[in-house]
Amino acid sequence: MSHGLSSATVPLGPSLGTVTALIADDEQLARDELSYLLKDLPGIEILETAANGLEALDLVQQLEPDLVFLDVQMPGLDGMGVIRRLRERGGPLPHFVLTTAYEHYAIEAFRLEALDYLLKPVEKERLAETVARARRALEDRSASEPAKRAAPPPPPIQRTKLLVKNNNRNLIVDAQDMIYATIDDGLITVVTTQFEGQSNYRTIEELQSNLDPNLFWRVHRSFLVNINRIKEVVPWFKSSFQLKMDDKKQTEIPVSRIQTKRLRELLKI
Repeated sequence: MSHGLSSATVPLGPSLGTVTALIADDEQLARDELSYLLKDLPGIEILETAANGLEALDLVQQLEPDLVFLDVQMPGLDGMGVIRRLRERGGPLPHFVLTTAYEHYAIEAFRLEALDYLLKPVEKERLAETVARARRALEDRSASEPAKRAAPPPPPIQRTKLLVKNNNRNLIVDAQDMIYATIDDGLITVVTTQFEGQSNYRTIEELQSNLDPNLFWRVHRSFLVNINRIKEVVPWFKSSFQLKMDDKKQTEIPVSRIQTKRLRELLKI
């Protein structure tokens, strides 16, 4: 395995307690105004901005922000559509704040369990209340995680073989030959050293729990990788990384913000 940064050149990630945010709005002026207001608030970092719902969907999955500001009305996929798509794909979700000039969307917003609903033009004081609410919600979520882990169920048997469906055939492969697995719209694709196909597991969590935890690593909510099949660590923006895998396509897989620390420890970068 190789990498392009020494530990001396890798800047530290966001400080403890920083709320990371993504802004999605089809109007440049609205994105700029909200960015300006947020930068005036302490302890919040804007990771990226998106100009439409589809772009927002991709960025949420790549960057895993704590908080997402979504304009209700956007071409292609609106803000509420982004929330629905992410819920369908499963996995942990950020907190959502919907922004719009129209009050009548409020009921639908709260039906989707949005953290808040801001009317444009957004007022600084009202925005500060929203960020404070998001911080409390994130703290509550962090506090509840140790309780969930207090009495874990007995681990399932680790499997050394996997069933992969390829061209209407059910093929059995050695687990160690899996390079990575990814999920999209509820379907898990397994890429092996010889071919790729679909798994009969329903979630990445379920697949991971049946494999050797010392060999398979959940680097992102949508990706599970074989650490022995990482070919290269590629520096990415915002002090993050992508993993170039040892498959035929040399697929580049994003490392989530949460898993970046483990990556540095694992590879001493």
